[in-house]
Amino acid sequence: MNQIPPEQPLETSGPGRHDPGRRGRGRRSGWPVTWVLIGVCVLMWGLQWATRVLTPYDLSTILGYAPALTQAQPWRVLTSGFVHAMPSPVHLLLNMYTLYLFGRMLEPLLGAWRFTVLFLASVLGGSAGVFLWGDPWVLVIGASGGIFGLFGAMFVFMRHFRNSVVPITVLIAINLAFGFLVGGIAWQAHLGGLATGAVVGLLMVPGLRPRL
Repeated sequence: MNQIPPEQPLETSGPGRHDPGRRGRGRRSGWPVTWVLIGVCVLMWGLQWATRVLTPYDLSTILGYAPALTQAQPWRVLTSGFVHAMPSPVHLLLNMYTLYLFGRMLEPLLGAWRFTVLFLASVLGGSAGVFLWGDPWVLVIGASGGIFGLFGAMFVFMRHFRNSVVPITVLIAINLAFGFLVGGIAWQAHLGGLATGAVVGLLMVPGLRPRL
């Protein structure tokens, strides 16, 4: 997630392992929720651009989250996860690329509704992190809380399936460090989303089969 202002492989096949391509093929084909989430974020970015050009309003300030606004405008805890920094599309593109990479792995494993729950809960967890540790009057936007939730869940699932957690641990560490070292990034949302994704992942572990 960004603050305003500032401008701004799992091994599952082989002997004794499950082949993710055989079981449930057709029943859980593609990544529909992942594409819907990406589409919503892209659409919202387009609306942000249009409103900046055609009206005096900025959707970032209308839908972004700040702790001081929680009671009066509670919907912001969720809507903030679907708007991104303007005018450059870099913030949007980085988040959507990461969402695509992890969505294509996690959505077939979890199914559509559980993947939806994981992402949305992580967005809310990101807002909770901002509520606990952020500046009450600084607006925060972006899907990073939800994406860090996917990181947390991936870590849990990789441990559950006894795969190496080194790659995901390094990825999490680098992204957390980036959030702490670079100004204008809401590390609070990253931590909140990460913790929430890990907890939700733990709750979803029972009954999972290795499809990553």
